[in-house]
Amino acid sequence: MDNPPAFPLVSDIIGHCEGMTLRDWFAGQALAGLMQKDPWADPMMLASYAFNAADAMLATRKETDNAHD
Repeated sequence: MDNPPAFPLVSDIIGHCEGMTLRDWFAGQALAGLMQKDPWADPMMLASYAFNAADAMLATRKETDNAHD
């Protein structure tokens, strides 16, 4: 799976909940770092950079997984 759930959960109370995607998790982590570096930058630009970084992380993750198969 290219973009699996970041924190899947199965419980007797709520059932199965996939939560946010791994892409969203990666983007949020990248955004936190970007905002730390330049908190006054344009938020749309930072979000774009964060999702580009997340996409790169997913691509690298896929390449690494395929290399181990």
